[in-house]
Amino acid sequence: MENIHIAGTGIWYPEDVITNDEIVGSFNSYVDNFNTINKSKIDDGEILPLEHSSAAFIEKASGIKTRHVIDKKNILDIETMMPLVEHEDESRLSIHAKAGIEAAKKAMDQANVQPNDIDGVILGTSHAARNYPSVAIEIQNQLGIDGYAYDMLVGCSSTTFAINNAFSDIASGLAETILVINPEISTPFVNYAKRDIHFIFGDGCVATIVTNKTHAKNCFKILDRKLITKFSNNIRSDWSYLVRAASDEKSMEDLLFYQNGNSVFKEVCPMVAEFISNQLKENDMQPSEISKFWLHQANARMINLIVSKIINSEDFDETLAPLPIQKFGNLASAGSMFAFNLHNDLNKGEKGIICSFGAGYSVCSMIVEKI
Repeated sequence: MENIHIAGTGIWYPEDVITNDEIVGSFNSYVDNFNTINKSKIDDGEILPLEHSSAAFIEKASGIKTRHVIDKKNILDIETMMPLVEHEDESRLSIHAKAGIEAAKKAMDQANVQPNDIDGVILGTSHAARNYPSVAIEIQNQLGIDGYAYDMLVGCSSTTFAINNAFSDIASGLAETILVINPEISTPFVNYAKRDIHFIFGDGCVATIVTNKTHAKNCFKILDRKLITKFSNNIRSDWSYLVRAASDEKSMEDLLFYQNGNSVFKEVCPMVAEFISNQLKENDMQPSEISKFWLHQANARMINLIVSKIINSEDFDETLAPLPIQKFGNLASAGSMFAFNLHNDLNKGEKGIICSFGAGYSVCSMIVEKI
């Protein structure tokens, strides 16, 4: 098999930061307002009162301490409770393209490649900016890259699935170098009035250069890839162009992102742990040979539980499984490569695992080695 590498990565995130105390203050103000307005219905038993959130609850449930967002002011405003954005329009770059270009330039610089070195652009995301034209083609045009480009969605595994596609294209001879871009502008899709999800997401973007060339100083050879999907409704969004033509009615709340968090935790953690353990066995590797686990940044408890099951111990150094979720929140599919970008200080010959998992369910795991 031809040697194919991750030769460079770059990240982008907005400047605005929301702390747990700030997001709890906003949410609790909304709750108090709701309960006051609906007091008579609550007293009559027609509806249940909303409950307060707390910074302690958020950190215990998720590990998140802060998150970077595109519009702090309007997210915290209880009359708005969402970021304000402009419509996608041909007169300006997509918000996804702007974030993608920033991350892509950093990845290209780290990989020491120019636009004319790149044969394709693959954009994977959990939240599409529009149906067409492809944002990947928009970015390709802005960066002056020849070849092909396309968008794809696989929920929170979109980044690793996109890198897998890039690997396959290179292995087949279709390309030599591919730019993978993963913008996750998630906050417009969050229902900030829901106690169990109002604190989860941040905004960010990661870009990755996948290539069979080794001009870069910080290359990681992709040793193995493994993918699986299993259908589940526990993480779901029903928003699409079909909404306009639907004969039945659903509220905006019903159409946005929602999840059954307890079921996801109970089902996904053992699934991913077994999946990675089997991958290691198939490659004749021991868990002790893995120096880093760059996992999907969904939840710190999930990450720690998965790693503990793989290595058969709850006693491990926190650097084994980095947690940028503490600072950036859940970055949807970009999280695992955010962790890789920020914490890839391995020595030559050391190995790590990049793994994303999420809606679908979908899982993609890659074993990489510093060269």
